Amino acid sequence: MTNHFHPLPATLRGFTLIELMITVAIVAILASVAYPAYTEQVARSRRADAQAVLMEAAQHMQRFYAAHNRYDLQLDGATANALPGTLQASPRAGTAAYTLSISAVDAGAFTLTATATGAQANDRCGNFTLTHTGARGVTGSGATVQDCWR
Repeated sequence: MTNHFHPLPATLRGFTLIELMITVAIVAILASVAYPAYTEQVARSRRADAQAVLMEAAQHMQRFYAAHNRYDLQLDGATANALPGTLQASPRAGTAAYTLSISAVDAGAFTLTATATGAQANDRCGNFTLTHTGARGVTGSGATVQDCWR
């Protein structure tokens, strides 16, 4: 009896364990670089959306002032100014990353605040503020107003 064993051709062989481990290591390195960049980009886009909604809320306040000659109350003196529902959260659809409110208001001044919530709560920029003079602020530590309001 003859042994008819023929080795597999090189094209049909599988990967070696070393080749597989090198591939896994490369994928892990790429993921460790890409994921933080991705999460920072997502946070940056949420901040930009919150800033846009804050600007729209400031426009609402200016229109209210033009109509009532003050920021806090309507002409009847009893009805307080409030942000419309479309200006109370950012983004406007889905899970809110920021909630917006009029944090301080009187007849001649206001401060709007976008408070970070949910996944955005630990963002380095913290909360955003915008006043009647256009002064911008952040409450986060380790981040400047210029870095966060770009």
